[in-house]
Amino acid sequence: MNNIQKIANELSVQTSQVEAVVQLIEGGATVPFISRYRKEMTGSLDEVAVAAIRDRSQQLEELDKRREAILKSIKEQEKLTPELEKEINAAETMARLEDIYLPYKPKRRTKGTIAKEKGLEPLATKIFEQGNFDVQAEASQYIDEEKEVKTVEEALHGARDIMAEWINENAEARDALRKLFYEKGMFHSKVLTGKEQEGHKYKDYFEWDEPVKTAPSHRVLAMRRGEKEMILMLDIKPEEDEAIYILEKHFVKHENEAGEQIKLTIADAYKRLLKPSLETEIRILTKKKADEEAIKVFSENLRQLLLSAPLGQKNVMAVDPGFRTGCKLVCLDKQGKLLFNEAIFPHEPQRQVQKSAALILQLVNKYNVEAIAIGNGTAGRETEKFINEIGLPKSVLVVMVNESGASVYSASDVAREEFSDYDLTVRGAVSIGRRLMDPLAELVKIDAKSIGVGQYQHDVDQNALKSGLDDTVMSCVNAVGVEVNTASKQLLTYVSGLGPQIAQNIVEYRNQNGPFKTKEELKKVPRLGEKAYEQAAGFLRISDAENPLDSSAVHPESYSIVEQMAKDAQASIRDLMTGKELRERLDMKKYITETIGLPTLKDIMQELAKPGRDPREQFEAFTFTEGVNSIGDLRVGMKLPGIITNITNFGAFVDVGVHQDGLVHVSHLADKFVSNPAEVVSVAQKVEVTVLEVDEARKRISLSMKKDPFNKESEGRPKGKFSTKKREEKTPEGDFQAKLAALKGKFG
Repeated sequence: MNNIQKIANELSVQTSQVEAVVQLIEGGATVPFISRYRKEMTGSLDEVAVAAIRDRSQQLEELDKRREAILKSIKEQEKLTPELEKEINAAETMARLEDIYLPYKPKRRTKGTIAKEKGLEPLATKIFEQGNFDVQAEASQYIDEEKEVKTVEEALHGARDIMAEWINENAEARDALRKLFYEKGMFHSKVLTGKEQEGHKYKDYFEWDEPVKTAPSHRVLAMRRGEKEMILMLDIKPEEDEAIYILEKHFVKHENEAGEQIKLTIADAYKRLLKPSLETEIRILTKKKADEEAIKVFSENLRQLLLSAPLGQKNVMAVDPGFRTGCKLVCLDKQGKLLFNEAIFPHEPQRQVQKSAALILQLVNKYNVEAIAIGNGTAGRETEKFINEIGLPKSVLVVMVNESGASVYSASDVAREEFSDYDLTVRGAVSIGRRLMDPLAELVKIDAKSIGVGQYQHDVDQNALKSGLDDTVMSCVNAVGVEVNTASKQLLTYVSGLGPQIAQNIVEYRNQNGPFKTKEELKKVPRLGEKAYEQAAGFLRISDAENPLDSSAVHPESYSIVEQMAKDAQASIRDLMTGKELRERLDMKKYITETIGLPTLKDIMQELAKPGRDPREQFEAFTFTEGVNSIGDLRVGMKLPGIITNITNFGAFVDVGVHQDGLVHVSHLADKFVSNPAEVVSVAQKVEVTVLEVDEARKRISLSMKKDPFNKESEGRPKGKFSTKKREEKTPEGDFQAKLAALKGKFG
């Protein structure tokens, strides 16, 4: 079965769809472009399916490359038989491929090779066949002082060393044990002696057992981190007796003297060779699985944050709060341009309340401020209270903004390039204000790992993390669309087909020649050739363009069809975009061509109805409970409004305005059982929570979203079959990634 057919079977799609996606990817097309503008070729596959095909195709290519290298290596050794070649070509996983190759893999000098040098391989072969013979007498024939085989036991020991490697290299036996390790293996972690105090945060894992198969990703990563920090000792093993039983069933043919030697060999091979090797494999496998889960959670959280509702183009005042160092205040125009900056000191120790209030009111009037964005860090709630009490016009919104990552942006090359004449505090305040206006446009300037919605992002495979997050950012940017005349270089970088260099060239061209008037003009940008234009044009917008279609998501390759529609309706394109009745009179079948079918035509009609429509929700103002500004203000039983800041497998973190997020454990997210927190909540969602517990010393807040959280009769989750001890999930740390992971799960 070829790779195309294999992928089609695994993902339950047609081979023609897989062929089309692979062909387009190889031709340089991006996932957003394929799913949006090549529906006829792919049978309307969405981004999730397209990405799954891309990833699986790459995975199979890697497998094929390794297969070719193995065949070449064995052929060069002159050991490749037709049967072996067939077995190698039939291997469907990297693990199976490596098992087959193991006996032929070049090795360093081992106990087995040393025994072979002593001439003990014939003895090992005879014992391995397990015929009825006097093993001791046979072994005595191999005593040779010159070869350092001085006794019968030394001869037998050497033979067992050789046989141990044969057992270790047996592909079927390794596969059976691998399944045992994964299906019935256990993680066992315990604290290293003397590390109890230093590793207090890992106390849940000081004596902890959990099945390998069901261990959630956050616990796997937590145990591995504890091991890396030399707090925990982590072991992975199944029941040894069961492993030995599997091997004996596989290799012991007769209950005779030779069979007893095989049993001794099996015990040695398992402890010395198989267990360490398979434990390493399972560590790699479970780490990869945990990484994928963590990246999926991170990516979906990032998607929700990037697509959170924008305030839009408003005149904004932004405040980066502080006590002793003051509050940095900036004013931005509707395009986010910095107009004014100043520091005010309304809090202790300066307490310049009247002076600060007067300046704010003056600036609100001078710059026609429509909203004030306040960072939610230190002094955030106190600054919000101060500003709400100075007598602002009722039309001015006061909004707390999550400032995670603003300090990272402030010190970045991007910020230095944008605001070379201003210090870090000004840059941070600008970022807070722009984040309120358009979260997506501002957050793409920050390394996604620093935005604060990840789970163990520093522990996972960094290349896989970057790939997953880049996919998510690109998906979000292209779903919203980008105004080419105002977008930053960072935002343009994520537009399908562009990248950093072309994005930089667009900005430079725009600065030198003024705003783009048509999409066609983009072709004048250096290095933006036909291919890049094809990939990018549909996702770019030009407001007030000469051609109204340039402000929409209709791809320029389809402009001629819209022009024909307008001609048939005896109207202009602008009339067609505003006239519902005109559009309804058109017969879509009339415009079907060899390359454009009904799926694309339906997209065109939807776009004509709402050109350039932003898919994000409308902005809604949010306020925290007045008077609850610090963890010390919380009381058990309080009901508070909050905003979800992060989602993990074990629950959701909620900002209730006290500078420390609280955790809603998965068992308290809803009255009914919830297995996946992302199914019921999303990042930036506004929720009401009840305070269950406050640990001020450890800065831990336990919250609930249940209607009756103190009803002990319902725990919100079913009893598990496996339980070692009572413990708390207090680990510190859309849909696209979730669906993609589900599809990947079909092929491992």
